[in-house]
Amino acid sequence: MSMASRTIPSSSFSSAVNFSSKSHLGFNRKPLSCVNFGMLNRPKNRISVSIRAMGSSASSSSKPDSAQGASKIDYSSISDEEWRKQLTNEQFYITRQKGTERAFTGEYWNTKTPGTYHCICCDTPLFESSTKFDSGTGWPSYYQPVGNNVKSKLDLSIIFMPRQEVICAACDAHLGHVFDDGPPPTGKRYCINSASLKLKPK
Repeated sequence: MSMASRTIPSSSFSSAVNFSSKSHLGFNRKPLSCVNFGMLNRPKNRISVSIRAMGSSASSSSKPDSAQGASKIDYSSISDEEWRKQLTNEQFYITRQKGTERAFTGEYWNTKTPGTYHCICCDTPLFESSTKFDSGTGWPSYYQPVGNNVKSKLDLSIIFMPRQEVICAACDAHLGHVFDDGPPPTGKRYCINSASLKLKPK
């Protein structure tokens, strides 16, 4: 396996676009793809684009709205100002502004510690470590969420690649995206930002 990286100046923005690719097949399935674009207002005025160069996939499934084990707080009434006081700049950027951390930089992308991954915003349990697998994408990946605590909706932010956004069913925090190229038994790959998670070891 090889890793190549190059920076290409952008004439439209006063920032740069970083392309990184990593070949990995995994699970003897068709090549995977995980394309995530950082928002234009990302800190340090950079647009981060991490592309796993292999085909694209999007999930057509969605989860029920009710979150199991979540509190009864009305998170829709919490203002951005209040969220900013509770979260770090990166956590706020990822969860409340639908940002994306760079591949292979998040706290949990390679973590194998047994435990439960909770929402960084509302503490709802989202994924069990037993469902975590190495997708080779550089983001924490899971094949199944906890109960109905995660839901998904269509994301058309990338015109040429419709995706299913993954959000916390309790507080609508942006978590990442889900694809149909994961391992058995579900065949799903929940590609999640570490900054949206908090691991509680067993």
